[in-house]
Amino acid sequence: MKKKILFLFFLISMLTNAQSNPKGFFDLSGPKKIWVLFHPFKAKKSLKISQEVNRVSDSIKKTNLLDGDASGGQVDAFRHAYWMARLRQEIGKSAARSLGKAHEKENYKTFKKNQLEDGVVPDEISSIMDLYNNEEGLKLIVKRSELSQKSLIYKVINAINEGKMKIIKKNKKGDFLTCEGEIIAPESLKGKWQNNKCLVVSN
Repeated sequence: MKKKILFLFFLISMLTNAQSNPKGFFDLSGPKKIWVLFHPFKAKKSLKISQEVNRVSDSIKKTNLLDGDASGGQVDAFRHAYWMARLRQEIGKSAARSLGKAHEKENYKTFKKNQLEDGVVPDEISSIMDLYNNEEGLKLIVKRSELSQKSLIYKVINAINEGKMKIIKKNKKGDFLTCEGEIIAPESLKGKWQNNKCLVVSN
């Protein structure tokens, strides 16, 4: 029993002492807590990578390398693919994939609470998009690859521009569109996990 308590204390302190305002263990969603408990020695590294990915994605958003859309667009696809690629590089494919799945389970819980993720309430199509782009990101690298951060960033950007990722169909004004190209009224999306948004290739 003492070993279990010490282990849990070590785990919590490991998470809460990481850099730049991390969530403490008790602030994590249920799916992410479970992931941490099964991957205690990878948790701190994954937190640092997640913070790095957010910084890089924010920087990419301000350039003309992608469409600047961090909510269903190319920057969103970049964030997920780059996140998975960096995680696989550092902690391996299986652990990376299971963390990505835990994140999407968290998004469903966020939807149920009507809370925002990246400025919008998550929905099923966004989750499908994220999981797809996660898998594409996992294909871009192997564990312990010595590919530099810059090279990996451009590898992900090139994959997006080649249409290997998925994004949500929108018009130039940012309105969501059906697969038939019809504008979806924002009020029709409120409170709906399933809707008629459309996934398209990323180029």
